[in-house]
Amino acid sequence: MREQAPSQQQPQPEDIQGVVERLTYHSEDSGYTVARIKAPQISELITIVGSFANIQSGQTLQLTGFWKDHPQYGSQFQVTRYRETKPATLTGIEKYLGSGLIKGVGPVTAKRVVAHFGLETLDIIENQIHRLIEVPGIGKKKIKLIQSAWESQKAIKEVMIFLQSHGVSTTYAVKIYKQYGDNSITTVTENPYQLAKDVYGIGFITSDTIARNMGIAPNCDFRYRCGIIHVLGEASENGHCFLPQTELVKAAVKLLTLPDHQPKPEQFLRLTTQMVQEQELVIEDEAGGYESQLLCYKPEFFHTEKHLAKRFLSLLELPVTVDLHRVQRWIERFIEKTGIELSTQQQKAVETAASSRILILTGGPGTGKTFTTRTIVALWKAMGKSIALASPTGRAAQRLSEMTGMEAKTLHRLLEFDPKTFSFKRNQENPIPAQAIVVDESSMMDLFLANSLLKAISQDAQLLLVGDIDQLPSVGPGQVLRDLIISERVPVVRLTQVFRQAQTSKIITNAHSINQGQYPTLEPISNEPQSDCLWFEASEPLEGVQAIQKLVANLIPDVGFNPATDVQVLCPMTRGDVGTKNLNIVLQQLINPPSKAKIEIVRGGTILRVGDRVIQKKNDYNREIFNGDMGVISHIDLEEQEVTVEFAERQVSYDYADLNELALAWSISIHKSQGSEYPVVILPMFMQHYPMLSRNLLYTGLTRAKQLAVIVGQQKAITLAVRQVKDQQRYTLLNWRLNLIS
Repeated sequence: MREQAPSQQQPQPEDIQGVVERLTYHSEDSGYTVARIKAPQISELITIVGSFANIQSGQTLQLTGFWKDHPQYGSQFQVTRYRETKPATLTGIEKYLGSGLIKGVGPVTAKRVVAHFGLETLDIIENQIHRLIEVPGIGKKKIKLIQSAWESQKAIKEVMIFLQSHGVSTTYAVKIYKQYGDNSITTVTENPYQLAKDVYGIGFITSDTIARNMGIAPNCDFRYRCGIIHVLGEASENGHCFLPQTELVKAAVKLLTLPDHQPKPEQFLRLTTQMVQEQELVIEDEAGGYESQLLCYKPEFFHTEKHLAKRFLSLLELPVTVDLHRVQRWIERFIEKTGIELSTQQQKAVETAASSRILILTGGPGTGKTFTTRTIVALWKAMGKSIALASPTGRAAQRLSEMTGMEAKTLHRLLEFDPKTFSFKRNQENPIPAQAIVVDESSMMDLFLANSLLKAISQDAQLLLVGDIDQLPSVGPGQVLRDLIISERVPVVRLTQVFRQAQTSKIITNAHSINQGQYPTLEPISNEPQSDCLWFEASEPLEGVQAIQKLVANLIPDVGFNPATDVQVLCPMTRGDVGTKNLNIVLQQLINPPSKAKIEIVRGGTILRVGDRVIQKKNDYNREIFNGDMGVISHIDLEEQEVTVEFAERQVSYDYADLNELALAWSISIHKSQGSEYPVVILPMFMQHYPMLSRNLLYTGLTRAKQLAVIVGQQKAITLAVRQVKDQQRYTLLNWRLNLIS
């Protein structure tokens, strides 16, 4: 009989205490932390590893755990339990207060307070906060801020501990507290699924994790209903306005399946019927070519799509009276004055715009959309019409303004969004005060924005929708411009002739080649490029990352561009070596490296530094900053815990708690670049991007470049993108609804 090896003895747990000197790594998602602490009577810093709900430099921690030897990093203390104690030294108190824990108290204020109150500082803040008036530079207003922040911090810690006890990330604890205040724990306990509706960044998965940890049954109707709504929400993020019931049920079953629980499809069929009766869903039967299928909508999507079709048709019924002969004479005089000849297609567009209630002007790069739009605006001006110009994004609106010489606004500003009522001030009762409205980059308009616009157009106004139908569709639900064109209910002029001056640009000729399914003609990279469309072959993604670094560091400056302001890297995906996440880290280090002159903070594992280019990830109506807006971090206030971003010469401040609305933007997705142009575009194209590669994706990315485009990657990936026509079939019935009434 074989002798058993003696069982390995579990080491006895030890207790240590120390002050957190610095965080080496902290994941807000998992709480996993590597930190360095200073323990009494030990000269060297100790490395601690463990999960922490909230950890800051300067905190004094009582730790229980085990010593371990890491083969690479040496001796580490593995933490199994911890509790925070008050700092016992002046240095500890100062570091603790100045760590960013309390809004309004940064390193400078902390130094003053501790210098005045010494070891009694924390007791004074806790019990006699009014005495802070004794500290030079602190007034009554500042004391109120500090008191509010101190109380909030205590409450937030309770929320964090509560969430952590249910195995949930602490990333959104501050957001939850800001949303629900003292009712945070009550709300989460009574209905964890409410978080998915109310708190940006928390979805069904997180809410469901909390619910299951609280013992909510996995087969309860309430969980299934929330799952159904979540699936429809996810579908809308992929552009769909509805889902066929079979697809909805299939996705819901997959979402709600657990290792010990398998939902039955018939339960969802019963629930969808019930949800229709209770007005949580709307079902359309055998509509738009979906024979023998039930189509499931969220009510707001159904009513919006229906209203949008009705509004378009009602406007189209109203005739426009115009003397076409006078219009033609004006065009002749305009050509004489400008010395620029209009093509037959362009002249048709101008005449149709004059005589139509609604006109769609579409066409690729170099076909004269800009000049045609400018001519139509000049004609309307000559006719004495009041004109409003708009675009879905700030950058596109700025370009429209430069193009026409008139003020242009974002659609949100044109419609005058009111954050108090969370609605637009401009509507059917209070229409836009203009007789002619131009919307550029209209392919970006989603279902809801288009509906808000149509509601706000008066019956005597004319509408010109300008956009490239071959670009990617809107980020939001629907494919409004495409549906309008397919319906054949709205007049459309498509410009196809590429003008001679545009034919000298390889960006433009290659874009048209791609659109026709042909491989682009690309000039290999060199120090003396002869064209504006270059190619850098890289056999694998890591080589591509190195190539992009070389381009930004060497070629781009050598040909006269500034990497910090002129270059935009556009990626098909966010993940992977050549995805936006990794490239942002690489490019930040290259273009905006750390220095003593630049303040920086770490939020959610991302370094944000003064000088960084950032992008807004969601519509923020209070700040009037919208999804896709890009700016530069101009200031970080460690005392007030605020980050200031400059968006088109407008300074906008963010609390630390709201920074998950921002992301680094040295590299962004091609989808996020819609409506924008950049002097230089670098476009990585690799088989790593396989799921996203398509003709309109490559076309959209390339046409964002104004002066220079560089494609980096694999020929196989470009070939695949050119061949794959992914019109991204979206579930929408706008086209069908427009043709319901003949």
